[in-house]
Amino acid sequence: MPCKDTTSQISILLDKRDHLIDFDYSKNTCNKEVGGGTGFREFCIGKPVDVLSELEFDDLVNILGLDDSENQFLLYLEWSALSAALDQYQGRLVPKEEERYQIATIAYESDQVEIRQMVLAPSEMPKIIPCRKR
Repeated sequence: MPCKDTTSQISILLDKRDHLIDFDYSKNTCNKEVGGGTGFREFCIGKPVDVLSELEFDDLVNILGLDDSENQFLLYLEWSALSAALDQYQGRLVPKEEERYQIATIAYESDQVEIRQMVLAPSEMPKIIPCRKR
């Protein structure tokens, strides 16, 4: 993210069975993609919302084989945005997160649902424990 404004947005597309069709996570000001290249998007496509909502960050780091801290941070941004949007969609977002994650729209079509959410900058990333200490 080259510019200083880190406000971002996530657009999520679900099918009529609430399985992920696609999502796009980008900076709000310049529409530059945030993340990407981690394999997270590809890992998530086709999975149901309830399964995606249960994914844990540490497990994803291991599943996707992300060793460097930059890719782990980008994964964290994608994962936290997707998780929060899906939690809000299901009506179960933790109250302390409501200010950071703000649903802009939920549009229901005949065969799909589109969710758009604004994401303010994270205050901090969770501590990453090296594999050799696990």
